[in-house]
Order: sequence, then C-alpha cells, then structure tokens
Amino acid sequence: MMRIAMLLLVPVVLLGADSSWTKVKDLKSRSELRIYKKGAREPINATFDEANDERIVVVVKNSEVAIAREEIDRIDARPGKTPQKLTVDKTVKQTDPDLTPHPNPSIPAPGTSSSSNVGFGGESRPGFETVYRRSDAATQPAKATPQRHD
Repeated sequence: MMRIAMLLLVPVVLLGADSSWTKVKDLKSRSELRIYKKGAREPINATFDEANDERIVVVVKNSEVAIAREEIDRIDARPGKTPQKLTVDKTVKQTDPDLTPHPNPSIPAPGTSSSSNVGFGGESRPGFETVYRRSDAATQPAKATPQRHD
C-alpha cells in the first residue's frame, strides 16, 4: 500500500514543480528578466527570447545565450519596454491687431501668438515578479522507501 502511495506522490510533486517552468515558457518575447543562477551573487539581466523544457534562451548584451534549467535558481520577469508615446499639444491664440497709434513706437502692436509643447509619456513600468523558483523536491532524486519483509 505504501508503494502505491509513493508512486502516486512522486508525479504530483514533479508536476507541481513543472508548473512554474510553464510560466517561463509562456513569457512574451522581449520580456525583461533577472536570472539567478546557482551559486551566483548577482542576477543576469537579460531579455527573453524563447524557452523549452530543458533551457531558456535569452539575449544578454546583444548576444544570445542558452541557460540550462538545472543551472537556474530563480527567474524574475516584467513586460518588455514599450515605446513611449509622443504627445504634442499646440495652442494658437489669435488677437486682432490694434491699429491705434501708440505713444511709444518701440512697442510692437499685438498680433498672432502661438505656443507648443512636446512631452513624453511618463508612465511608470511595473516591477519584477518571480515567475520561476527552483524547488528542492524537483532537483533531489526521490528517496527510496525501505521495503518491509514480514
């Protein structure tokens, strides 16, 4: 009876560990990543390209790099950069010129005036969120249960 329970438990544990890697495979191309490799102090800042069951392919400093799944402790992601929207505001105020003579001829008569403003969208980008964390159950082999001979 114990063997049957263990046989059913191992696939469930492995399936649960695999579900977070599914999130990695579902990431959109050009997503920004921070990849924490085993034993590394600092993450690798990269751009997502593709992933399969064994590895992830990313772009690091204009070069494509494949990293094996077994080498990764954690992956944080956020959506890729979107082009900033350009907004242009233009206002025109027109006044009819005053044709009456002025006492000071150095002051120009009022005429048409205009102003314009160009701005870049200042939308804040979302923070990183963890999409994959290596679980200890997925990396350690299943322990054999001792068999009882009665």
